[in-house]
Amino acid sequence: MAYYFRKNLAIDLGTASVLVYLRGKGVVLNEPSVVAMDTFTNNILAVGSQAKKMLGRTPGNIVATRPMKDGVIANFNATEKMLQYFIQKAAGRTLFRPNVIICVPSQITQVQKRAVLQSSRNAGAHRTYLIEEPLAAAIGSGVDISDPGGSLIIDVGGGTTDVAVISLGGIVINRSIKTAGDECDEAITDYIRRKYNMLIGERTAEEIKINIGTASPDHGDDRLFEVRGRSLINGLPMHVFVTSTDIAEALERPLNEIVDTVHYVLDKTPPELAADLFERGALMTGGGSLIPGLDKKIEDRIGINVRLSDGPISAVVKGTGKSLQWINKLDTDDSSYSEARRRSLEERELLRRR
Repeated sequence: MAYYFRKNLAIDLGTASVLVYLRGKGVVLNEPSVVAMDTFTNNILAVGSQAKKMLGRTPGNIVATRPMKDGVIANFNATEKMLQYFIQKAAGRTLFRPNVIICVPSQITQVQKRAVLQSSRNAGAHRTYLIEEPLAAAIGSGVDISDPGGSLIIDVGGGTTDVAVISLGGIVINRSIKTAGDECDEAITDYIRRKYNMLIGERTAEEIKINIGTASPDHGDDRLFEVRGRSLINGLPMHVFVTSTDIAEALERPLNEIVDTVHYVLDKTPPELAADLFERGALMTGGGSLIPGLDKKIEDRIGINVRLSDGPISAVVKGTGKSLQWINKLDTDDSSYSEARRRSLEERELLRRR
């Protein structure tokens, strides 16, 4: 009976933001993955958008942090509280604990998987399932993952970049690196510190990236952006104007690492699938893919067409949401359920061989 009343949620537990998909309603929540805690009482003061406003502005007893780093859990307690808040906000009041699907980086370790499963269970989930981000991104972008032809997915998120070749419903070759949106923000911060002797916060670096960030600027249309921060020389507030050419120079190293990763995955792809990719091209998803010129930069390196997914930011959570219809085929935290399913598959295989 509980099966019919239990809600099913899909969660994109990202380093920069958390998106929640509710079956039948679509994406119901999109908030920054930031938690503000009182260190004296260990209580959660704010989560999401409210907590992000506190970044770099809190008194000594309040700490605003990102509990996720490089796509995995860095602060277990804060992640648990954050998940609890988002699950309750998305599911509302309900007698039955919801089932939850969470997408994870493609090369996550077993220890990191268990941390995600345990956090979700402690946060109020009935049963938790996992799906790899490149698969979710492909499904959310409308790719038929069961097709024997290959599909190249480039998911540039906040903490990780996942590049994978998908065929017949699985990942053939993949690579996950910790160079993504956050690394680009750090590169901008370092560049401004070196060139202008000015210190800026991560929120300011993100604003610069969003407003004038580019991979290959058009020098005929060099945009200006006013940046405010603290002088490293005299410690006083100051401001400078930076150009899109400056930011392109700052982003050169992290973006080249992403391009090199795509090249590496293609180099390891079986020849037959490589031929398919030459015809089909590559698909980019994730917030980092919105950096102007990144698709062209990758295209120039690998020699095949690269296109941006429709709604790249929500593609992963939408794909995770679509996977709710085959929820029982995904990895779950219920060991007894997994054991029963394994035995069932073994029995079917024995019957097939007779």
